[in-house]
Amino acid sequence: MLKYVFAFILLVHGLIHFMGFAKAISYGNFTQLTKDISKPAGLIWFTTAILFITAAILFLLKKDSWSLIAIVAALLSQVLIVTVWKDAKVGTLANLIVLLVAIPAYADHHFNRMIKKEVADLLSRPAITHTIVTNAMTGSLPPIVQKWLTNSGIIGKDKIQFVRLKQKGELRTKPGGKWLPFTATQYFTADVPQFIWQTKMKMMPMIDVTGRDKFVNGKGEMTIKLLSLVNLAKASDDEKLNSATMIRYLAEMTWFPSAALNDYIRWEALSATSAKAIMTYKGITVSGIMKFAENGDFLSFEADRYKDTGKIASLEKWLVETID
Repeated sequence: MLKYVFAFILLVHGLIHFMGFAKAISYGNFTQLTKDISKPAGLIWFTTAILFITAAILFLLKKDSWSLIAIVAALLSQVLIVTVWKDAKVGTLANLIVLLVAIPAYADHHFNRMIKKEVADLLSRPAITHTIVTNAMTGSLPPIVQKWLTNSGIIGKDKIQFVRLKQKGELRTKPGGKWLPFTATQYFTADVPQFIWQTKMKMMPMIDVTGRDKFVNGKGEMTIKLLSLVNLAKASDDEKLNSATMIRYLAEMTWFPSAALNDYIRWEALSATSAKAIMTYKGITVSGIMKFAENGDFLSFEADRYKDTGKIASLEKWLVETID
């Protein structure tokens, strides 16, 4: 419903600007505008009207370009309103509404475009030669890891190289905090350990928090923005962040189990149902303990992982569990 109300505001606000054009060419009798408008100014009124109407149409068609057009239209409109302030000052409210919606939308578009390019770069590497996973490849691994890989169904299949997954659920920003709905899309490469994770979290109606976590070339990067506009958190290429992001990759490898066979991971048996996964890449080594059911189903991953970055970062227990 709000979508159509906003489109209506764009459309009506645009149509009103035709009055300024009509006044400039002496067409009709518009008593609402008492001040004379020159023909060059009239062309600006006409252009602004077209821009608002175009933005309304593109908004309804869900085209990203609507936001930039609406911002330009609102700024032009406000300049025109100032020239006839006494007669048109109420239009300032409409321009404010347009800018409050359009600026975050444009920021979101710009943020998404940045991530789209990063994903394209991530996936631009040519695929390596297809390799079929065999039982012989798992022979040196702890028995419970062998059972996990067998039960996962990768034997006889190609080793996984690229992964895209979608997530939907709830998260909270601190212990005991409110659970907030989120959606996310994540991209992985497996032969070279890398990922990009993009999320949108609903804080309240019309207020979203967007985020992107990245692990590329052995380095982690995190960005969290309010309305894709205001940085709430930002960190990159920090030694502790790099370690924490690598541990995340190690845990999330359970979504593409054939990565467990890659050279950057080695395994140590701990018990009949647990093993330590040790990952070394770009001079950094991290590890975590994976626990399994007796039949080989993955149950949990636990590691000492840095929380926060820089001087305030501290090692804490980090646990990932599967729940039926």
